[in-house]
Amino acid sequence: MESKILMHVPDAPAVEGLIFRPYRSEADLPAMLDVLNAGNREDNIEEVETLEGLSYEYSHLTNCDPAADILMAEVNGRMIGYGRVWWSKNDDGERLYWLFGSVHPDWRRRGIGRAMLHWQERRAHEIAAAHPDDGPRYFQTWAMDTVAGKRSLLESEDYAPVRYGYMMARSLEESIPDQPLPDGLDVRPAQRDQFRTIFDALNEAFRDHWGHRESTEEDFQRWSNWPMMMPHLWQVAWDGEQVAGMVLNAIFEDDNKTYNRRRGWTDPICVRRPYRRRGLARALIMRSLNVLKEQGMTEAALGVDTQNPNGALHLYESCGYKVQLSSTTMRKAL
Repeated sequence: MESKILMHVPDAPAVEGLIFRPYRSEADLPAMLDVLNAGNREDNIEEVETLEGLSYEYSHLTNCDPAADILMAEVNGRMIGYGRVWWSKNDDGERLYWLFGSVHPDWRRRGIGRAMLHWQERRAHEIAAAHPDDGPRYFQTWAMDTVAGKRSLLESEDYAPVRYGYMMARSLEESIPDQPLPDGLDVRPAQRDQFRTIFDALNEAFRDHWGHRESTEEDFQRWSNWPMMMPHLWQVAWDGEQVAGMVLNAIFEDDNKTYNRRRGWTDPICVRRPYRRRGLARALIMRSLNVLKEQGMTEAALGVDTQNPNGALHLYESCGYKVQLSSTTMRKAL
């Protein structure tokens, strides 16, 4: 029998037929998918969420109890929004209580998103009460800069920007310079029995990245079984049996079909510390551009932290990538 349990949201707006309830099961995912994709279309975010991807994500949640940490909003039985809370602790000792929410464009600017945000903050306080007081604590979330309403909501609730990111793209119809690998390194086809070595190198290389936390076995299992993974496109540089650096390329066909384009992704990109400043990242990027071009793509994209300490933004600009979209990570002290 379908659960009729409701969730109390004290400052819910007076919208006829509006209720809040907990997440029930994977049966909720198709309606959640509709909310996400309607929001992406409205906000000019050219990404298509898929049921396969959402199902994989929600079957591999970390530090999140779906029954307690997800809030669903419905109007007369139709799902019109949802929010989720989870937490993490990074290498700097900061405890982050992450808040994600999405409201269908037809139901925005009615106070629903604000009420959901307040519920999420209260739930995060409950979670934090069980954690030791061993460092700074923050609510953390993000907003694409095309979603002006979300940014305004967060600012009105005393969230402040702490980090900026870009989505960048490069035409593959422009010339792709030849950039040889540094001496002593070679690129080999990725095999499944190498995934652990590749994953560990990825984790090590990103220790310089803002907000990094050490990866766990659970993270590896989630990563290594991700259904969208395309290891046949990867460019992984080896020094003997050690990974020196990598570009883990992918092509998202649903996005391309929906937006009538041929885009591949050169992301993530990383080089381990002993192999930096030798032109390895640039060489792997150029190899990746050629690989995507051979697959029939006409552009390549990636994401970058604009304050990356190793000069990633400058490198990508010098490789021909241009900014397409920006995002802001925002925080408030718990």
